[in-house]
Amino acid sequence: MGSKLQQVDVLIIGGGAAGLFCGARAAQRGRRVLVIDHARKPAEKIRISGGGRCNFTNLETEANRFLSRNPHFAKSALARYTPWDFCDLMAKHELTWHEKTLGQLFCDQKSGAVIQMLLNELETAGGQLSLETNAGEIAHIEGGFQVHTSNGPVRCKSLIMATGGLSIPKMGATGFAYDVARQFGHEIVETYPALVPMTFTDAYRDAFSALSGVSVPVEAQAEQGPSFVENLLFTHRGLSGPSVLQISSYWHAGEAIRFDLFPGTNPLDWLASAKATSPKQTLTQLLATVFPARFADYFITELEQAPTARLATLSNQQINVIAQTLKAWQLKPAGTEGWRTAEVTAGGVATDALSSRTMESKLQPGLFFIGECVDVTGWLGGYNFQWAWASAAAAAEVA
Repeated sequence: MGSKLQQVDVLIIGGGAAGLFCGARAAQRGRRVLVIDHARKPAEKIRISGGGRCNFTNLETEANRFLSRNPHFAKSALARYTPWDFCDLMAKHELTWHEKTLGQLFCDQKSGAVIQMLLNELETAGGQLSLETNAGEIAHIEGGFQVHTSNGPVRCKSLIMATGGLSIPKMGATGFAYDVARQFGHEIVETYPALVPMTFTDAYRDAFSALSGVSVPVEAQAEQGPSFVENLLFTHRGLSGPSVLQISSYWHAGEAIRFDLFPGTNPLDWLASAKATSPKQTLTQLLATVFPARFADYFITELEQAPTARLATLSNQQINVIAQTLKAWQLKPAGTEGWRTAEVTAGGVATDALSSRTMESKLQPGLFFIGECVDVTGWLGGYNFQWAWASAAAAAEVA
């Protein structure tokens, strides 16, 4: 491009999942599309998704699986572009998938194939992609916008912000979309790291570090929000695993979290039965029949019981307390691992000044916000990619 003025119909800033998909869809309508990104490679978040296997959507997608100050905002876009619509696109490119658990779909050909599919869609439709291109000053002009980039100025009729959020800064995450939103009068709902491991200090940190790698099925819940029945994973810094990542989106500093170590069952009945049938068994031995041995050894200290205490010596009151602890183990994290490891950004561009049908700004016609930069944050398990596809499709219909 050099320093020569380039004119397009649609300029998309951000070459991730939402940006590439939106670019292809808009170009298929005959629009002249340019997608720019400051990174050397496109869609790096897709590349690392699902450990490189790309959990590209979730069959259980509904608006109630997303956090937003307006819980109804996502309904329109999600209803008009569904997980099966994206599966149809995958099938068109001869990509296959499998369902892991809880509606999560993974690409059999892994993440690189999904990225290549999006690039092929964009190129085939006539859209352009310019990497290692930084966006700078943005001005509203007659008939659209002028954006100064490191490759020269670009004029466009529609400007679409698809630069993501603040999560994983080592991959180039910035708050550029929020800066642009503020420039045109939009409010930003306070952002915070979501789908992120939790950290602990002092004795808990030492204990959990010693348990690093141990995984336990639990039902986890923060003081607010839904509960999640998935695995808990101990790490050198604290707690992770799907259950913890899920509740991290609802957790606030200073609050406690609760783990039910017997999800769906009654530990009181289990303890009473064990005492009756195996009175000489120690509590540690009993716990080791349902938990990994290292965790069973540790949890005895949480129960404040002697490791060698036999079941026959436990009073009914003691058994009641043990059962209550197993059913509602309370912990208070020191914090989270923050933006460094957060999978997504919660908060973002407030939805009250965006059209739920088109993602277009109500304050500045021709300006759109899609994907992670919007105050719509999905659960773990492909929901955030589905929001990227759905919000991108909504904008592409009219941009």
